[in-house]
Amino acid sequence: MTGHRPDGTSTIVSDQVPPRSHDYQHIPGMSETLVWATEPGEPIPTTGADPTPQVTSFVPRPGGTRCLVVRFPPDSVFASDDFDPERAAAEQRVASPGLAERFEPGTGGMHRTDSVDYVFVLEGNLWLELDQGQEVALHPGDVVGQNGTRHAWRNRGTTPAVLGVVLVGASRPSPT
Repeated sequence: MTGHRPDGTSTIVSDQVPPRSHDYQHIPGMSETLVWATEPGEPIPTTGADPTPQVTSFVPRPGGTRCLVVRFPPDSVFASDDFDPERAAAEQRVASPGLAERFEPGTGGMHRTDSVDYVFVLEGNLWLELDQGQEVALHPGDVVGQNGTRHAWRNRGTTPAVLGVVLVGASRPSPT
């Protein structure tokens, strides 16, 4: 991360693995890293102090942001006889507070957040599934603007896929 010296000039203040990195035990091959976070109304951090240890929700409030890197294992991991969905869900609630609770039980990862997400496919291939089974295949270099819609990520390949995601907290409009 970058920051400022006392004289106001820019400098590198951190070059290490972010403290909110998690390799899942109950979802082999899945990992996520909360790289950075901002809160609404807070000044831009200039000292390099990492705000992520204090984050209580991976879904930001309106005006806040989260930057994540998520590695998805192939769907075959979830279909394995060894996969325990209860243990995986419990681990996810600890690793991804505020986000894990939004996953709909029995839907294979369908969820919705009150955020606008900028999603960058960094490695591998993923399928974005929307309501009514609508899907689109995504490849490295593809970018998705995810506008608070109900969705799930599917890795139908044989190798992990990696997404970079920036969530920008937004207010959900009232239904009309």
